[in-house]
Amino acid sequence: MKHLHSGKVRDLYETPDGLLLMVASDRISAFDYVLEPGIPDKGEILTRLSLWWFEQLKDVVPNHVVSTDVPAEFAGRGVLCRRLRMVPVECVARGYLTGSGLVDYRREGVVSGVPLPEGLTDGSRLPEPIFTPSTKAPMGEHDEPMTYEEVVGEVGEDVAEQLRRITLDVYSRGAEIALERGIILADTKIELGWDADGVLTLGDEVLTPDSSRFWPLDEWEPGHSQPSFDKQFVRNWLLSPESGWDRSSGEAPPPLPDEIVERTRSRYVEAYERLTGERFRG
Repeated sequence: MKHLHSGKVRDLYETPDGLLLMVASDRISAFDYVLEPGIPDKGEILTRLSLWWFEQLKDVVPNHVVSTDVPAEFAGRGVLCRRLRMVPVECVARGYLTGSGLVDYRREGVVSGVPLPEGLTDGSRLPEPIFTPSTKAPMGEHDEPMTYEEVVGEVGEDVAEQLRRITLDVYSRGAEIALERGIILADTKIELGWDADGVLTLGDEVLTPDSSRFWPLDEWEPGHSQPSFDKQFVRNWLLSPESGWDRSSGEAPPPLPDEIVERTRSRYVEAYERLTGERFRG
């Protein structure tokens, strides 16, 4: 196989028959840095959870998965998939206000050009889910918010409307299923691309703790940041005095302590088990 690309988390190979082999590693990133060490079993959790979600979403949007029959060294974390011509837009849906959306709202009262009511706070539920696309920045650079009109300018009105509809449909289905399991899906980012027949198709990962914010429903309390099923332990530690890291210094973060690695792994495992109802034997 030919190695094509290594991202922050995934490695991509081309097979002799023209398919792509996508392999999820245990690497973890934060603040645009790939950190050391990785999170044990993270790659397998992301792969298995994405496969589970692809099945739940198959009547909403087609996906790129062809087979999980991969070489032994990639078992559990590798997927054979079709090539897609990726849309040059990050497709994001938000049902709750937090993160960069909260920053934009506090500054301008809008998120990606969508006006929101006054009085919302960190963790507030939005009146309805909104499509908040962004640019696809090169690795190491930040994505920038886009308005819907800017998406229309990039891909045309027909495609822009399809992107918005699919993204909101994926969010709505994911939020409904998660809520039944006591989990809030605050927001999610999906990757879409055209297949060989020109059909918009779901690629990469979907509705994982790396691409989405999941919050425990019984601990949801607007007005401050929420506990989450993702790498928030990592972010919090990096920003704490304990890490000794100055984000503005331009230097790479220090290695993660064993406790942070284990607590992060346990949150990924818990997310997988609560969402799928399956035990993770990692």
